[in-house]
Parts: sequence; C-alpha cells; structure tokens
Amino acid sequence: MAAVGGMVWIAVVVAMFASVRAKRSSLGPDGLIQLSADAQRRTAGVVNVATVITVLILLGFLAFDFSVGRALADHPARALTIEIVGHQWWWEAQYVDSNPSKLVATANEIHVPVGEPVQLKLRSTDVIHSFWAPNLTGKRDLIPGYVTTQWFTADTAGRYRGQCAEFCGLQHAKMALDIVAEPRAQFLAWLAAASAPAAPLADSAQLAGQRVFMNGGCATCHSIGGTEARASVGPTLSHLMGRSMIAAGTLPNTRENLTRWIANPQAVKPGAHMPPSPLTAVQLNALVAFLETLK
Repeated sequence: MAAVGGMVWIAVVVAMFASVRAKRSSLGPDGLIQLSADAQRRTAGVVNVATVITVLILLGFLAFDFSVGRALADHPARALTIEIVGHQWWWEAQYVDSNPSKLVATANEIHVPVGEPVQLKLRSTDVIHSFWAPNLTGKRDLIPGYVTTQWFTADTAGRYRGQCAEFCGLQHAKMALDIVAEPRAQFLAWLAAASAPAAPLADSAQLAGQRVFMNGGCATCHSIGGTEARASVGPTLSHLMGRSMIAAGTLPNTRENLTRWIANPQAVKPGAHMPPSPLTAVQLNALVAFLETLK
C-alpha cells in the first residue's frame, strides 16, 4: 500500500508540474482560456482514465485490507488461547481448554511458552479498554458486548509489561498486566501448579484467616480454587502469592503491601471498587497469613 500510494503521489506531482509548464491557449472574448474540441476530448479522456485507475486502486486496497485483516485475526490451530477480560481497573484471564477440569483462571499476570503462538480473546465488562504489550504486539481494543482477537509469539524469555492503552477512568494508569514468557517445560509446570487446588491448612492462624476470608465479606467478591469462595466480582485469589504484583501492577506483592492494600485500598488506588476493610488488627494479620498460603 505504501509503494502504490507513493507511485500515485509521484504521478500527481508530475502531472501538477506538467500542467504548470504547459503551453497556454489564447484567451477568448470572455477572458477565459479557450480549448479546442480535440484538446477538450484529450483532457476528458485523461480525467476519465485517471478516475478509473483511482477506483481500481481503491478497490484493490479494499480487498487487500480485508485479506490482511483476516490474516492478522487468524491464528495457528494449535495456539494457546487465553481469554482476557478488562475491568475497571484490573485484568481477568482464563486459559481455554476443552477439558473443564484443566481450566486455569488468574488475574493481572499470565504465563506463555516461548516461541509458540498465543491467541488472546479480548472483551470488556464495563467500558472500552485497550490491551497493549508494546514489546510483544500492537494494541487491540476491548469493546463491551464484542469479542476481539489478537495473537503473538514471544521469541525471548522474560517478563513483559502490558498496559491498558485506552483511557477508562480514574485509575486507568494503574491497570497493568505482567506477561511472563518462559520455556515450555517451565510453562507447563506453572500451568499444572495453577490448576491445583489450594493446599490444606494446618496452622491455627491460617485457619483463622480462612474463616475471616469466608465470613468477613472477602468471599462475596473473590474466588479461591478448591474452596467455597467462587465469586467473580473481583480478581481470583487462587495462587495469589505466585504473582509478582498486586492491585493490577500497583504494588509489589509483599506481606506489607498486601496488608496495606486490604486495610485501605482507597489510600493506594482511589476509586477502586474494593472497599476499605473493617477488620481488626488480629483479623487482618490472620487473613494475610491465610492468603500467603495461596502459592
């Protein structure tokens, strides 16, 4: 398209200079340049030919655009498929598998194998978001009520940052996603661990924290695999401590930051839909002790 457009531009510039340097006919009684019948026919012929060529070029561009669009949307049959859902202001991710027992859900961090195609199915539950991981692929909008697709291949192992690239509200800047590209063996190990249920608890403080989680309101918004907590309002907390960041890339995932976030999310991320916690210090410490077991 750039080459054809460049040739058209050159042709237009050449025609412009040719017309400027062309010999002028004499002026008629009305003060206008008079063209002979032959000159008028030649001029009309040039205009008609240029119009036909323009229409053919535009039709060719249209067909080319559709074919390229389909090629970009298509993906290899064996691509890893991940459904990404944008929320204000966090990312939900689910690894698609024909076996329901192997479905893996996570939030704000995804793992992919190096050198293998990955397809993303993108949608939004509230406003328009835009998925952008600049070191891996281009931007693609997430539109409420409509599924868009994008695919990429990570050629080099590493941790890549994804970001919402469409202004979506107050905390748009704090809506990040980590993409961890790793060798296939490490990826499969992570996938197996991520699909495993939560480990059984033995410590009394952890058991107390689990009761706080289930009875203190946390379970009305969050889910944890292998437990009765199955809500989907907020991010899933299954294997929470396996993620490097919390609050969609806002804070490093440490005990101190986790405690700070639970106690008062609005102080960290004003406008976030998670309310401040009314827990006592003892309850909060027990809850964090329980969450630290989710590895």
